[in-house]
Amino acid sequence: MKERIITALIAIAVFVPVVWYGGLLFTIAIYALASIGLFELIRMKGLSFVSLPTMLTGLLLWLILIPSHVDLFGSLEITKVEITFIIVLLLLSYTVLSKNTFTFDDASFLLTATIYVAMGFYYMNETRSSGLEYIFYAFFIIWATDTGAYFIGKAIGKRKLWPEISPNKTVEGSVGGILCAVVIALIYNAFVPISDHIFFLIAVTVAVSAFGQIGDLVESAFKRHYGVKDSGKILPGHGGILDRFDSLLFVLPLLHFLHFI
Repeated sequence: MKERIITALIAIAVFVPVVWYGGLLFTIAIYALASIGLFELIRMKGLSFVSLPTMLTGLLLWLILIPSHVDLFGSLEITKVEITFIIVLLLLSYTVLSKNTFTFDDASFLLTATIYVAMGFYYMNETRSSGLEYIFYAFFIIWATDTGAYFIGKAIGKRKLWPEISPNKTVEGSVGGILCAVVIALIYNAFVPISDHIFFLIAVTVAVSAFGQIGDLVESAFKRHYGVKDSGKILPGHGGILDRFDSLLFVLPLLHFLHFI
């Protein structure tokens, strides 16, 4: 527990100022975190770090992460979607060139893993560009959900939420986490107005809190499937980057899809 607390304090002391400062520094941090997250998944799968497929997907990750305000592709007359399709064709071609030592399953895994990581971190950058109030709203909702789910689940939790994936989570804890998130959202909105429509704010918060929990369960399912305890070891006492950002990778895209930001 001591190691976990020390790591959390150091991470907060480093990450929060970077978030606050924003701009290029934050974009560089996003690229670093996303790259580590992708390689954590690649390691889970047991694929080689140094190979043509992983280099292609690493390139795809970096291209998807390019902020929307950067017009890199305009002069090239090509879109991110077209580049993605090209990389799909190259990966499928490599299954033949490698004489099926690199399989269709491997190609599918790399593409899904890349889009999963890139989507979440891309929208983290876009959320920060929209304003500090939105990204801190997302942080507070996730923290409130996790804290509420833990303490309420420990106090009154009876029914298991998804024992095959995460045996310690309970239905009562999940609902408690959502309720705590709503309370924190209303308090946050009172001091940092982000919505004039309270019922819309509550609805979005409920959806975000629930989706954040799904993101956490998805990461737990990955780890259980591949037989690992943590996605990585870069954060002592916490695990890897994906262990800490799994909920946000689901929440931040959702906030944009709901046109909350």
